[in-house]
Amino acid sequence: MKDMLAERPSTRRFTWHCGFMRPSTALAALALLPGCAANMMHIDGSEEGKRYDRYSVNHHSVADFRVDQGELLDSFLTQSVAALTAEDLVSLNRVAQDGVRVRASAGAASFRRKKSLQDCLEEAEKQVESLRKELEEDPGSQSRRQQAARERAAKERKQRINKALAHLSDIESRKKAKDKDKTRTSTTDPEARVMKMADGGFRPAYNGQFAVDTETQVIVGVDVSNSGSDMDKMSPMVDQLLERYGTKPNDMLVDGGFAKHEAIEQVGAGDDGCTVYAPVPKPKDDDRDPHVPLADDSEVIAAWRVRMGTQEAKEIYKERAATVECVNAIARNRGLQRFLVRGMHKVRTVLLWFALAHNMMRSASLRLAAAQTT
Repeated sequence: MKDMLAERPSTRRFTWHCGFMRPSTALAALALLPGCAANMMHIDGSEEGKRYDRYSVNHHSVADFRVDQGELLDSFLTQSVAALTAEDLVSLNRVAQDGVRVRASAGAASFRRKKSLQDCLEEAEKQVESLRKELEEDPGSQSRRQQAARERAAKERKQRINKALAHLSDIESRKKAKDKDKTRTSTTDPEARVMKMADGGFRPAYNGQFAVDTETQVIVGVDVSNSGSDMDKMSPMVDQLLERYGTKPNDMLVDGGFAKHEAIEQVGAGDDGCTVYAPVPKPKDDDRDPHVPLADDSEVIAAWRVRMGTQEAKEIYKERAATVECVNAIARNRGLQRFLVRGMHKVRTVLLWFALAHNMMRSASLRLAAAQTT
């Protein structure tokens, strides 16, 4: 009975809400749920079966609790949208996708070239060794907590520099020979990349991706990339939706940044392919009609060109700005201005928190509206 109660949708929604509470309040509330105490993450290090009447948490344990549950949050997103689909509140008939570039937790000055990274690594190794010798020579010079904090900080810096060097090699492999010596990566967040932001400036950032059901503004897919371009992002999102819900949307609405011919062909191929609504780029020849198929166009690309020249397609495409761009703006207003975590895995977890919080409020509105019409 307790396990069944813990799996109820109301319990899951309550658990999501706890993610935004103060840590001590959230843990106490979760511990009171029947069947949840034995399964919840023991953030205080206590063993299963012990009482949850005391909590010993610090910044690191709270931060870990927030970002280490990516797979669980991802499954919550799938379950919540599937529940709305079962209630006929979400159809997944038409989905709009857009990217949102968010400032990373790294400064421009943290980006270094290979020689500078190697010097930093040597310095970090010396610092780790110095702390080890200091501890051996005088174990009582500092408290155990201070020693652990200093040692952890030194080791984490060394790990970040090693990771930066590894990412540097990957970036170099994709650059032209003349540009390889100019390659830089961040010692603070090696996975972050410098991107052009909405205001025209260039800053370390991540490119978050939201897929939204256009009828309800419910977020149905979440992804993240450290590439500033959206060109290769549509096909993976459609694959993600198929994996989550067992079906593809009938229509995919994306802006011109996604309109790569290969991506449109991949998404639109087959009997179960999606109908893509994306603007056709303006041709270099001003006399050529962009909506007339070219001789070397595939069947899917030719159909896309002709379709986007119709008034019906133009009206459908307007739904993109009114839905997914609106959701992105709402996320900005709720604090999605700069990530306070580092690494794509943690960044994606933060995006999932935003998606779940957004969907909780949309679910309440949709259910209320459905109840009023019956």
